[in-house]
Amino acid sequence: MQKHEEKRCPRCHAKFECKVGNVANCQCSGIAFSVEEKAFLEERYNDCLCRNCLLELKQRYVFFKEKYLYNA
Repeated sequence: MQKHEEKRCPRCHAKFECKVGNVANCQCSGIAFSVEEKAFLEERYNDCLCRNCLLELKQRYVFFKEKYLYNA
């Protein structure tokens, strides 16, 4: 039995469907995170985020890393 759950993003409060029972079809599927990016998200949020927030935070993390860590 597939488990789907209606959730609200803890960051932007948008509604989305979490498909923890079918992760391959979940809205977060296909977004790859490095170990550092996962740690960054886990430190700040203790529940699933919507796809838009995941993509935005990933983009911001990469931008921050490129701007401040690689140019030091």
